[in-house]
Amino acid sequence: MSTASARADGVRVLITGGTSGLGAAMAAALLDAAAMVAVTGRDAARAGAAARNLGRGAIGIGMDVRDEHEVERGVDRACEELGGLDVLVNNAGIGMRAVSPRFITEPQPFWTVPPEGFRDVVATNLSGYFLVARAVVPRMLAAGAGRVVNISMNHATMNRKGFVPYGPARAGAEALSRIMAADLAGSPVTVNLLLPGGATLTGMIPEDLPGQMRSRLLPASVMAEPIRWLCSPAAAGVHDQRIVASEFASWLTQRAGHGRA
Repeated sequence: MSTASARADGVRVLITGGTSGLGAAMAAALLDAAAMVAVTGRDAARAGAAARNLGRGAIGIGMDVRDEHEVERGVDRACEELGGLDVLVNNAGIGMRAVSPRFITEPQPFWTVPPEGFRDVVATNLSGYFLVARAVVPRMLAAGAGRVVNISMNHATMNRKGFVPYGPARAGAEALSRIMAADLAGSPVTVNLLLPGGATLTGMIPEDLPGQMRSRLLPASVMAEPIRWLCSPAAAGVHDQRIVASEFASWLTQRAGHGRA
């Protein structure tokens, strides 16, 4: 099927960190595909404003993914507002900019990273994935169906000079995702990884990034086609895959060539 025509009619999706960047781009793409989407952010007012900007079919929920009690309340509300959940997109994250404002042009060695900054990034980018999936997956198992999409980054980013704590946190989230997939093998809930395939033009990028480097950044919309497909009927049964958005068309063609449409 054409990825551009992938539909997600009535599919109920929760996207953490959906107020900007990749999360907002995925939410917009899914709404265009006729899904219903709940976007979360730490600030309830900002989440509500983001949902209003996204338009009909979107709701905003204030939810700090670092706090298991807020996560439970946020997931409860998403289920109440949408009538249940079919897909969780674990996306909430803090970038390197939070601990090193010029991290690309002036890499900061790990021993100069503030401990509180390290803890905050890991709590959001790793523990947050665990806490939200922990709240959502039992509901999906009880309902007899569900999908989890964990957003990741290139392996090179995980090992890049000056990328503590972002690199280790994303590496941990990817390992967590693979274990989640193993734990859920044979169940009605699938788990897959999705990553852009390069640095993206979002609020995580330093404002003073040189123009030549900025021109090479991927648009956040690179996530649109693969997330629509992952929420569509075409992706039923797809499990434990690592999908690179910038290479999605070729990945899908290769998959079809192996007899898995």
